[in-house]
Amino acid sequence: MSMKTPVLILASRSPRRKELLSLLGVRFRTLPVDTNETFDPLKTIEENVTAIALQKAEAAWSMLHKPNENVMVIGADTVVALGSSVLGKPGSCEEAVHMLQKLQNTTHKVHTGFALLSSGNSYSECATTTVEFEPMSEHDIKRYLDRVKPFDKAGSYGIQDPLMACHVRRIDGCYYNVVGLPVSRLCLALKRYFPEI
Repeated sequence: MSMKTPVLILASRSPRRKELLSLLGVRFRTLPVDTNETFDPLKTIEENVTAIALQKAEAAWSMLHKPNENVMVIGADTVVALGSSVLGKPGSCEEAVHMLQKLQNTTHKVHTGFALLSSGNSYSECATTTVEFEPMSEHDIKRYLDRVKPFDKAGSYGIQDPLMACHVRRIDGCYYNVVGLPVSRLCLALKRYFPEI
């Protein structure tokens, strides 16, 4: 690929992913896309989030007027998994309460698939972080949902929310992956194509 400064495009409308990508200290722009995020039951959770991330990157790529070899599109998808069950974004406050109750006194995994797409290259990967909460009372859960309203977040929580941070016992893996983008893995992948990053 060209050794010019790359043009990075984040295929997302997530303010959290935008903030995380900015940690790399490179210029980029965002291009929100809408894709079908339905899981294939024949694939693993990791395979599904990686495939959805690639679909997002491909959707953004198709929207570009004149993509060239110096353009790299980044797609990502994050889910919370409790065993084999995937906890997506809650459809109601009641569903959010139920999700947070299910996450008590156990560990769960957060999977983020990301994909890089350019005119000559395609790369995808899935990063996984294990999270364990301190027990939350009904009052704790209601207080968190009332104040933070995390209804746009998988699993009904954001680990970066101060009220939720008070209830995180431990994590094993990348913290930023739980927020929505495994920054170190993404940086390493980008350096394969753009060593100057």
